[in-house]
Amino acid sequence: MAASELYTKFARIWIPDPEEVWKSAELLKDYKPGDKVLHLRLEEGKDLEYCLDPKTKELPPLRNPDILVGENDLTALSYLHEPAVLHNLKVRFIDSKLIYTYCGIVLVAINPYEQLPIYGEDIINAYSGQNMGDMDPHIFAVAEEAYKQMARDERNQSIIVSGESGAGKTVSAKYAMRYFATVSGSASEANVEEKVLASNPIMESIGNAKTTRNDNSSRFGKYIEIGFDKRYRIIGANMRTYLLEKSRVVFQAEEERNYHIFYQLCASAALSEFKTLRLGNANYFHYTKQGGNPVIDGIDDAKEMVNTRQACTLLGISDSYQMGIFRILAGILHLGNVGFTSRDSDSCTIPPKHEPLTIFCDLMGVEYEEMSHWLCHRKLATATETYIKPISKLQAINARDALAKHIYANLFNWIVNHVNKALHSAVKQHSFIGVLDIYGFETFEINSFEQFCINYANEKLQQQFNMHVFKLEQEEYMKEQIPWTLIDFYDNQPCINLIEAKMGILDLLDEECKMPKGSDGSWAQKLYNTHLNKCALFEKPRMSNKAFIIQHFADKVEYQCEGFLEKNKDTVYEEQIKVLKSSKKFKLLPELFRDEGKVLSPTSATTSGRTPLSRTVVKPAKTRPGQASKEHKKTVGHQFRNSLHLLMETLNATTPHYVRCIKPNDFKFPFTFDEKRAVQQLRACGVLETIRISAAGFPSRWTYQEFFSRYRVLMKQKDVLSDRKQTCKNVLEKLILDKDKYQFGKTKIFFRAGQVAYLEKIRADKLRAACIRIQKTIRGWLMRKKYLRMRKAAITIQRYVRGYQARCYVKFLRRTRAATIIQKFQRMYVVRKRYQRMQAVTIALQSLLRGYMARNKYQQMLREHKAIIIQKRMRGWLARVHYHRSLKAIVYLQCCYRRMMAKRELKKLKIEARSVERYKKLNIGMENKIMQLQRKIDEQNKEYKSLLEKLTSLENTYSSETEKLRNDVERLRVSEEEAKNATNRVLSLQDEVAKLRKDLQRTQSEKKTIEEWADKYKLENEQLVSELKEQNTLLKNEKEELNRRICDQAKEFTETMEKKLAEETKQLELDLNDERLRYQNLLNEFSRLEERYDDLKDEMNFMVSIPKPGHKRTDSTHSSNESEYTFSSEITEADDLPLRTEEPSEKKTPLDMSLFLKLQKRVTELEQEKQSLQDELDRKEEQALRAKTREEERPPMRGAELEYESLKRQELESENKKLKNELNELQKALMEKSSPEVTAPGAPAYRVLLDQLTSVSEELEVRKEEVLILRSQLVSQKEAIQPKEDKNTMTDSTILLEDVQKMKDKGEIAQAYIGLKETNRLLESQLQSQKKTHENELEALRGEIQSLKEENNRQQQLLAQNLQLPPEARIEASLQHEITRLTNENLYYEELYADDPMKYQSYRISLYKRMIDLMEQLEKQDKTVRKLKKQLKVFAKKIGELEVGQMENISPGQIIDEPIRPVNIPRKEKDFQGMLEYKKEDEPKLIKNLILDLKPRGVAVNLIPGLPAYILFMCVRHADYLNDDQKVRSLLTSTINGIKKILKKRGDDFETVSFWLSNTCRFLHCLKQYSGEEGFMKNNTPRQNEHCLTNFDLAEYRQVLSDLAIQIYQQLVRVLENILQPMIVSGMLEHETIQGVSGVKPTGLRKRTSSIADEGTYTLDSIIRQLNTFHSVMCQHGMDPELIKQVVKQMFYIVGAVTLNNLLLRKDMCSWSKGMQIRYNVSQLEEWLRDKNLMNSGAKETLEPLIQAAQLLQVKKKTDEDAEAICSMCNALTTAQIVKVLNLYTPVNEFEERVLVSFIRTIQMRLRDRKDSPQLLMDAKHIFPVTFPFNPSSLALETIQIPASLGLGFILRV
Repeated sequence: MAASELYTKFARIWIPDPEEVWKSAELLKDYKPGDKVLHLRLEEGKDLEYCLDPKTKELPPLRNPDILVGENDLTALSYLHEPAVLHNLKVRFIDSKLIYTYCGIVLVAINPYEQLPIYGEDIINAYSGQNMGDMDPHIFAVAEEAYKQMARDERNQSIIVSGESGAGKTVSAKYAMRYFATVSGSASEANVEEKVLASNPIMESIGNAKTTRNDNSSRFGKYIEIGFDKRYRIIGANMRTYLLEKSRVVFQAEEERNYHIFYQLCASAALSEFKTLRLGNANYFHYTKQGGNPVIDGIDDAKEMVNTRQACTLLGISDSYQMGIFRILAGILHLGNVGFTSRDSDSCTIPPKHEPLTIFCDLMGVEYEEMSHWLCHRKLATATETYIKPISKLQAINARDALAKHIYANLFNWIVNHVNKALHSAVKQHSFIGVLDIYGFETFEINSFEQFCINYANEKLQQQFNMHVFKLEQEEYMKEQIPWTLIDFYDNQPCINLIEAKMGILDLLDEECKMPKGSDGSWAQKLYNTHLNKCALFEKPRMSNKAFIIQHFADKVEYQCEGFLEKNKDTVYEEQIKVLKSSKKFKLLPELFRDEGKVLSPTSATTSGRTPLSRTVVKPAKTRPGQASKEHKKTVGHQFRNSLHLLMETLNATTPHYVRCIKPNDFKFPFTFDEKRAVQQLRACGVLETIRISAAGFPSRWTYQEFFSRYRVLMKQKDVLSDRKQTCKNVLEKLILDKDKYQFGKTKIFFRAGQVAYLEKIRADKLRAACIRIQKTIRGWLMRKKYLRMRKAAITIQRYVRGYQARCYVKFLRRTRAATIIQKFQRMYVVRKRYQRMQAVTIALQSLLRGYMARNKYQQMLREHKAIIIQKRMRGWLARVHYHRSLKAIVYLQCCYRRMMAKRELKKLKIEARSVERYKKLNIGMENKIMQLQRKIDEQNKEYKSLLEKLTSLENTYSSETEKLRNDVERLRVSEEEAKNATNRVLSLQDEVAKLRKDLQRTQSEKKTIEEWADKYKLENEQLVSELKEQNTLLKNEKEELNRRICDQAKEFTETMEKKLAEETKQLELDLNDERLRYQNLLNEFSRLEERYDDLKDEMNFMVSIPKPGHKRTDSTHSSNESEYTFSSEITEADDLPLRTEEPSEKKTPLDMSLFLKLQKRVTELEQEKQSLQDELDRKEEQALRAKTREEERPPMRGAELEYESLKRQELESENKKLKNELNELQKALMEKSSPEVTAPGAPAYRVLLDQLTSVSEELEVRKEEVLILRSQLVSQKEAIQPKEDKNTMTDSTILLEDVQKMKDKGEIAQAYIGLKETNRLLESQLQSQKKTHENELEALRGEIQSLKEENNRQQQLLAQNLQLPPEARIEASLQHEITRLTNENLYYEELYADDPMKYQSYRISLYKRMIDLMEQLEKQDKTVRKLKKQLKVFAKKIGELEVGQMENISPGQIIDEPIRPVNIPRKEKDFQGMLEYKKEDEPKLIKNLILDLKPRGVAVNLIPGLPAYILFMCVRHADYLNDDQKVRSLLTSTINGIKKILKKRGDDFETVSFWLSNTCRFLHCLKQYSGEEGFMKNNTPRQNEHCLTNFDLAEYRQVLSDLAIQIYQQLVRVLENILQPMIVSGMLEHETIQGVSGVKPTGLRKRTSSIADEGTYTLDSIIRQLNTFHSVMCQHGMDPELIKQVVKQMFYIVGAVTLNNLLLRKDMCSWSKGMQIRYNVSQLEEWLRDKNLMNSGAKETLEPLIQAAQLLQVKKKTDEDAEAICSMCNALTTAQIVKVLNLYTPVNEFEERVLVSFIRTIQMRLRDRKDSPQLLMDAKHIFPVTFPFNPSSLALETIQIPASLGLGFILRV
C-alpha cells in the first residue's frame, strides 16, 4: 500500500515536540511523493508547515484510529511506534485510571502514587483460574499465568520486576507473592505463606529507605524463590540479595533518610525494653540526621516497629535475638556520634570517657580502651616486623564509618540467612516461582560504582529479555507455518563484553585493587589505554581525565572514577573486627563475623548455600600463605559478577515473565503523567525494543473467525462461503493488493503494521455510508409523515378557525347593537352622576376653604400674641444681661486698681523691713501675735474645713438640683409636646370616656350577676360536698358489705368445694360398686349359661328324632375370637339383634324363647347402663368446661381422671356387650340344629361350646383384674387429691381475707374503688392463669389418655396372643407383661417426680398398694382356675357319656359326608400404626441400604419423594413406641453420620446433595409434625395426631438436623457454583446471543477467549439448560418450594456477581453493544423465572446490579442531566463500580464516543455523599442465610409401602 494512500487529507500523524515529546497533528492536504513540507494543523488549531528530513525523507508516524486507543495490549495497535505507545499509556493512565498495560509479554505498571482498591482478596479470586488475555492487565494476571504454566508445563517460572527507584518494583513483587500465598495455600500447618509475606516488612525495614524519588525505596536487589510441592502448594522460600547500599548507613543526601529500622528504633525508644539502648530522637544521631527530614508523611515509625517485631516473631526470631539485633543497630547509631580530636596532622584521639563510645562498648560488650585505641590507630605489617601507626582524624572518621557499614552489612546478611532458614522446608521442593525485584537502569549527574553495577545487571537482563522475545516470535511463526526472516534487534553483548570480558572494566578494576599504590586515576588511564578508540561503546569525556562513558542499551552514562577502588575493595581494619569478635557478653555479635558456613541462628538450621553479594575484605596484619586468605580478597565487583551469572543461569532455566515499572513523574503526584520521564524509562526498560521487534514482523494477528466476525460488513453475500478460512483469503486479496502486507497461518492471519488501521478505515467508511443511507431514508420517511400530519392538522385548524371567525362576527354584530343601547343610557347616567358629584364637591370645598381661612386667621392672631410675650421676655433678659455685664466690668476694674495699689504698698513695706529698727519694732509683741495668729489659723482652718464641707454639700445639692431642674425642663418640654398632642385627642378621649362609662355600667351590672351566680354556685357546692360525704359514707358501708360478702363467698366456696369433693368421692365409690356388681352379674350369667348348656343338650337329643321339612342349616358368619381385635371399639348395637335372631325356626320350645327373652332383657339393661354412663360422661365434660371460668375452685386433675374412669367403664360395658353377642351366637348355633348328632363329641356345637367356655372364663379373669386395678387407682388418686384440694382452698381463702383486710384499712372511697378494681384484676389474672394451667393440664391429660389408649391396644394385642397360649402359660405371660408395664411406669414416674420427693413417696405408697391388690388378685385367679378346672372335668365326664350314646346312632358315612362348619367370628383386618420395626443388630444394615448404597436417581423417579425420610421416621416412631431411649439415639446418630458420610463420599454430585437435602428437610419436618407440639399439629389429620411421638422430646435432634440441613444446603451451593462458574462468563458476556451486534476488536498478543460459539463453548442456552436441570432434579427429589426459591436466588446471585465482576475487570467488555447483549441475556433469565413461577423468589433482585451496569453502558454520558439520571438509576451499584464502568467504557465502533473525564468527575461529585462499600467487586462467594419453613406432609404413614428394591426386608410394618 503506497504512502500516498495513508497520508491523505485529514489523516492524523505524530510530530516531535520538545515539551510533550510527541504532538498530534492533522494533514490539511494529501501528501504526494516528492513533497518536502507537510501542511499540518495542531489540535489547538494552529497551522504548521512540517519539513521532512531531506536525507531520510521519512514521514512522521501515523496515529492510530480512536477506536484502538486505550487498548489493553500495546501490540493490538495497528501502528506500533513510540508515540502510539506513549499516547496509549497516557490515555489509560490519565483518563481511565488504569495503571497496568500489556506490551506483548511485558506488563507495564505505572506507579499511581495513590492507594487503589484493586488488590483485595476478591480481585485475587476473580483472576484465579482465568486466562491472561481474558481479564484486564494486572500483576495478578501475570502471577496467575506463572502459576498456571508451572503446573501445566512442569517448568519453573520467574517474574522479573524492574524499574527506576520509586517506580513501584517492591510493591509489585509484594503483590505477586501475596497472590501466590493466597491462591496456593500452605502444604503444612506452619503457614509458610504467612512467613513468606512476613519477610517483606523485615526486609523493608533493614533494606529500604527514603530517597528523593521514593519514600520506600529498596536499596538492594532480591530474588525470592517460592517453593511448591507436587500439589503446587507453598512449602518454603529462599531469598538472594544483591548489592546492598552500605554507604547509606553513614551518609544520606538532602531530603533522604537512612534505613527505616533506625528511625523505628528511635520512635520506640520510650518502650521499657528499649531503655537499655539509651536511644533518643533521630535528630540526635549523626547517622540519621544528615538528610534533614527524619519523618515521612503518613508513616508512623512506632507502628512500623511493631509490625517488624511481629514479623520477626512469626519467622522464629526469638525475643532475645531480636533484642540482640536492636542492640547492634543502636550501637551503630552511637558509633556514628563518636568524635575525634586532632593532636597533629597525622594523629588523633578520642576524649576520655566519651559517652557515645562508652554506650557503644557497653552495648557491644567490648573494652572501652581497646576500641578507642584501634579507632585511632592501625597495625602495619612488613616483611620483618609489625608496628602500630596513629591515623589522622579524617582517616579515623573513615575507619569508623567503614566499621559501621561492615557491621550493618554483616547484620543484614545474618538476617537474610535467618529468614531463609525460617522459610526453608524439609519437604522436597517440586518446583518454584522466582520473583526478582531488582533496580532498573539508573543515570544521575554523578554516577559511581553502584550505578555501574546496576546498569551492568540491567544489560544482562536486557540481553536475556531480547533473546526471549525473539524466541517467542520465532516460535509463533513456526507454529503457524508462515515464512519468517531474521529480525534485526539490538544485541548488547558487546557492551557486556566491555564490562565483564577479559581485560574488561571489572578485570582492570580488580587488577588495580591488587596494586600496592593503585588509585582511581591510574585505573582510569588503564581504561583509556585499553578501550578508547578500540571499542565503539567506550568513550572519554572531553573535560575530565577521571571519568569514562559507556553506551548502554538505554542511554549513554558517564561514570566518575573517584571511589571505584575503595568501594570495590570495601576495606575495614582487622583489629577493630577482632575487638568485636572478642565480645563475650554479647553472643550474637561474634556470630556476625564468622565464616558464612558457620553462622549460627536461633533455629540452628543450615544455611542456604547462596553466595552473598556484600562480603567485606578485612585487611590482615600479615599475609598468610594458603587458600584461606583468598576468600577475603574477592572484590565486590567479582562477587557481584558471580552472583549475576548465577542469577542468569537461574532465569534461563525458568520461563520468565516481565513486569516493567514506570515512574510517571518525579514529584510523586497521583495520576500525573510526565511524557519525557515516561519515554526515557520506556526506552530504558526494553518496552520500545519489544514494540520494535513486534513491528518488524507481523504484529497484528487475527483468528479467521474473529476476522470474519469483524469484517463481515465488507463482504458480499456471494463472497461468504462455508469455509471461513477461504472466505477470509478471498476478501483480503480484494481489499489489500500487496500480499506482503499479510500472511495466512494455520489458525491466524498475520498483518503488517498499519494494515488493521487500513481495514478499520474501510470498515468505518462502509458503515458510515450505510448509516448515511439509513439516515436519509429514515429522515425522508419522517419528513413525509410529518408533512402529511401537518397538512391534515392545517385543514382541520382552518375549518375550525373559519367557523370560529363566523361565530365571532355574529357575536360582534350583536354586541355592537347592545353596546349602542347601553352607551345611550350609560352616557345619560354618567352625565347626571358627574353633575351631582361636582355639586357636592363644590359645597364641600367651600366649607373646607372657609374653615381653613378662619383657622388661619385664628392662628395668626395667636402667633402675634405669643410673639409679643416672647419680645417682652426677651427684651427684659437682654437688659438684665447688659446690667450684669456692666457690673462685672466695674468690679473687675476696681480689683485691678486695688491690686496695683496693694503692690505699691507691699513694695514700701519690703523696703522698710530691711532696716534693724524696723525688725525691732516688729518683734515687739511678736510672740503674742504669733500665738494669736496661730489660734486664728487654727480657727480659720476649722472654718475652712466646715466651709469646705458645706461647699461640697452645696455643690452636690446644686448638681442634683441642677440635674433635677434639667430633667424637669426636659419633662416639661415633653409634657408640652404631649399637651399639644393631648389637646388634639381630648375630643376623642371624651368620647372614649363616655364609652368607658357605659362599659363600666354594663360591667357593674354583670358583676352583680356574677356575684349572684357565685353565691348560688357556693350553695350548690356545699350541697354537693354534703352529698359526696353521704355517698362516701354509703360507699364505705358498701365496701364493708362487699368485704363481708367476699368473706362469706370464700367460706361458701370452700364449703361448696368440700361438698362437691365429697359427693364426687361418693359417686366414684358408687361407680366402683356398680362395676363390682356388674362383674358379679357376669359371673352369675356364666353359671346360668353352664346350667342352660345341660338343658340344651337334652333338648337337642330330643329334637334329633323329629325332622323339620324345608329347613336348611345355615353357617354362622361369626368367629368366637372376635373379641381379640375389638376390645376398644363398640361394634355391637341393640339394633343388630333382631337381624341376627330372625334365622331360627318359628317352632321354638318355651325354654328357647325364655332364654331369648332373658338375653334380650339383659341387652336392654346393658343399653340403659351404657346410656347412663354416656350421660355421666357428658355431664363430666360440661363440668370441665364450666371449670375453665373458675379453675382455681377445681382440683386440676379431677375432670381428666373422671373422664378416664368413665372411658374405662364404657370400655367394660362394651366388653359386656361383646360377651352378650357371643352368647347370642352360641344360642343360634344351638337352636338351629335339629339333628341329634350336633351334641356329639367332636361336633361343631360341641367345639363351639368348649371354645366359648374357655374364652368366657378368660374374659372374666381379665375383667376382674381390670376392675381391681381401677379400684386401687381410684383409692390412691383420692388420697393424693384430698390434701391438695384442702391446701388450695385454704390458700385461696387466706388470700381473699388478706385482701379484704387491706381494703378495710383504706379510708377514702376513691382509693377503696381503686383497691376493689385491683382486687378484681388480681382475681381475673388468677383466673386466667388458672385457666391456662387447666388447659395445659387438659392437654397433658389428653396425651396421657392417648398413651393409655395405646397401652390398651398393646394390652389387647398381648391378650390376643395370650389366648392362643396354653392355659398354664397365659398366667405367666400376663404376669410378665404386668411386671414390664409396672417397671416402665415406675421409671416414668421416677423421672416425673425427680424434683419432688413428697410426690414420689406418695406414688411409691400407691404402687405398693397396687402390688398388694395384684397379689390378692393372683390368689383369687388361682382359686378360680382350680374351680373352673373341676367344672371342666365334670363337663368332660358328662360329654363323654353323651359321646358313647350318640356314636351308636350315627353311621360312619354320615360322619364323613356331613361337613364340619365351625362358627367363625370375623377378624378385623390388621390396622397399621405407621411404624416400622427392626432389630437393633439390623441398624447398620438399615443405614447402609437406605443411605449409603441408595442411588438418588432411581428413588427420585420411581418412588414417592422423601421416602427415606419417612422410613427413618417410622423407625424412630417404633423405637419411641417401645420407649427405648438408646435405640432412638443410636438410630438418629447413625442417620446423621450416614448422611454426612455419603455427602463426603459423593459431595460433588448435585443429585446426591439435592436428594439428601430434600430428605433431611423432610425428616426434620416429620420430627416437628409428629412432635406433639400444638404449633406443628394444626394441619394434621386426627389419624396423624395419633402418630405423634409419646415418650421422647427430640427437640435437640431437630436442632442437629437443622444444622445438618444448613451444611448440606451450603454444600449444594458450592456444587452448583462449581458447575455454573465455567459457564457464566462465556455465556453471559463473551457469547454473542444476538449475532452481529458487537464486532470483535484486535486482541494483541494476549489471546482472549473467542466470543463466537465454537464447539465446547458455553452459551446462554447452556446456562438455561443447566438451570433447568437443577430445577427438575430438586423438584423430583420433592424439595420444599420455599427451599427451591432460596436455591434459585443463590444461583442467580452467583450468575450476577460473577458476570459483573468480570465486566468490571475487562475493558473490552464495557461497550454499548455488550450492554445490549447483557440486557438480552438477563431478560432470558427473567423469562426462565416466569416459566418456573419463581418471580417472587427474590432471584430477579439479585441481578439488579448487573442490569444497572448494562444500562449504564447504554445510556447517554454527556450532560449534567445524564449524570443526574445515572446517579438515580444506579442505586444498586457502588460509587467505585459506577466510576470503574465509566472509566472502562470503550467504543467498539467509531460512531461511539468515549466518556469524558469531566463527566466522570461530575459523577464522583454527585456521589460523594453516598455511603456505600468502597469494595469494587461483589462477593461471589456470599451465601444467603437459609431458612427451612415448616412444611407438613399430608401423606398418611400407615399407607406407605416399602419397595423390595430397597433391600429392607428385615423391617416389619407395625
